[in-house]
Amino acid sequence: MPRYDWKSRCRGRRSSLWIDGIGQHNLGVMSEAYRGLNDPAQDIAYLKAGGNLRVPVLQAFLDAGRSKVSILTRKESKSLFPESVKVHKADYTNVTELQRSMEGQDVVISMVTGLAAGDQNILVDAAIAAGVKRFLPSEFGPPSRDAAFAALNQAILPLKTAAVDYLKTKESQISWTSIVTGAFFDWALDSGFIGFNILTRTVGLIDGGTTVFTASTLAYIAKAVLACLERPDETKNQYVFIGEFNVTQLEVLKTLEEVRGESWSVEHLKSEDVLASGERRTAEGDHMAIVEFTRAGALGKRGLGDNRPWGLWDENLGLKRRSLDQAVRESVARVAS
Repeated sequence: MPRYDWKSRCRGRRSSLWIDGIGQHNLGVMSEAYRGLNDPAQDIAYLKAGGNLRVPVLQAFLDAGRSKVSILTRKESKSLFPESVKVHKADYTNVTELQRSMEGQDVVISMVTGLAAGDQNILVDAAIAAGVKRFLPSEFGPPSRDAAFAALNQAILPLKTAAVDYLKTKESQISWTSIVTGAFFDWALDSGFIGFNILTRTVGLIDGGTTVFTASTLAYIAKAVLACLERPDETKNQYVFIGEFNVTQLEVLKTLEEVRGESWSVEHLKSEDVLASGERRTAEGDHMAIVEFTRAGALGKRGLGDNRPWGLWDENLGLKRRSLDQAVRESVARVAS
């Protein structure tokens, strides 16, 4: 992956604040990106964990000419940043310090990952105390409100719904928008999360690979975040479902074979066996077993990773989908480099 040029991206922009940190509780804030929820110069607070969306979302804001970046990091952090970026430090468990960091912001975007999704109430409280108008909780994945999926992914999805439930109790003080993206397509294809190993040309198809699942590239998700903020009234206190691709494993396999001009080795898996593997790993204390539950639920016959039944917002947000062929070609090029 190309190195991100922080200095050139930040040069000549309005001020903004990015929160960094350590582990799953890393946070980020962007400010001076917009100016009021109905004004394209509102201030954006961007709370970020160590995850895959950080650079794409930040780049989307900078490409749009929204903001200059500064950093809010943990007091004990040893992270180094470009000289052009102002660095602030705070205790992430201290609501007063978080409030000070959010003062003057119109929007807070939370991208905390993993179990840290359960720690967002203090962020909401700080945002309210700071006078923030809109809070985007850490959703960015499959439909957390799907009871069947939440039953499979008990470690994470209930934490995400709890964050929105808390926001709902605060709607007289702050509004919210929760963006449901499906899988991160480029990351999921590159990493093998959806069953493909590009280097060895092998794939594990779950229940025949015929189930439709929703996925969006990181850049597409970043554009969706911007689009939601540009439509504050329509997206107020709403779940926003998007899907750049609504595809099957078989469709991805066909595209990969066409792109590479080579046949792939296919292993056929049953979702029940994938779930059983996850249960064994859980019993052994392997917290990454959640991957098995997610894959079985989204890619298998249960079809829990399909956002379409919830109603997609892509057209209303003005989002333009790329072709599957283009996204697959880019993935192959990245993995091969």
